Amino acid sequence: MINLVLFGPPGAGKGTQSANIIEKYKLVHLSTGDLLRSEIAAGTALGLKAKSLMDQGILVPDEVVIGMIENKLTANQGANGFIFDGFPRTVNQASALDALLQQHQEKISMMIALQVPDDVLLERLLERGKSSGRPDDQNEALIAKRIEEYNAKTAPVAKFYQDQDKYFGINGVGAIEEIFDKICDILDRESKTANQ
Repeated sequence: MINLVLFGPPGAGKGTQSANIIEKYKLVHLSTGDLLRSEIAAGTALGLKAKSLMDQGILVPDEVVIGMIENKLTANQGANGFIFDGFPRTVNQASALDALLQQHQEKISMMIALQVPDDVLLERLLERGKSSGRPDDQNEALIAKRIEEYNAKTAPVAKFYQDQDKYFGINGVGAIEEIFDKICDILDRESKTANQ
C-alpha cells in the first residue's frame, strides 16, 4: 500500500500531479477541503461541527479533520493507498496522522515535495487567476502572503518526514510529463523497497 503526502506551495502543480498519480496508481485522493465539503453536505456530526466553526470564521481543529480522515480510511479499507493533498500542514497534524495510521496498521510511505521558486509560483498563480476566476489568485500581495505562510508553517513538516527518511524533493518546474516521470520513479522505487 502506498500512502503518499504530496507537498508543495500554492501553484506548485499538486492538483495536476495528484490527478495523474491517482489515475496511474489507483490511490484514494484525500483532500481535506473536499472532505470538509462532503461531510458538511452529508450532514454528518463532524460536518455539522465543522460548518458551525467555519461559519464563525474559526479554523476547523485538527481532531475534527483527523476524524474525517479516519472515516475515509475506514470507508476505503481495500484501497491501494491514499494520497494526502493539503494535509498535514503542521507538525502537530503530521504526528496526529502518524498516530491515526498506526491504529490502522498503516504508515506514511513517503512525502514528495514539488519545489518551485517563489517568482515562478507568483507567475503561475496570476496566470491561473485569469482563467479560474479565483480572487485569491489575482492579487499579488495575497499570493505573496500565501507563499510566505506556506514557507513559515509547512517547511517544518518537510523536516518531520526528512527525519523519518521519507522525504523526496523534486524540481516542480518543467513539463508536466517530466515531473510526473520523476514522481513515478520515486513511487516505483520506494514501493519495491517497501515490499522486499
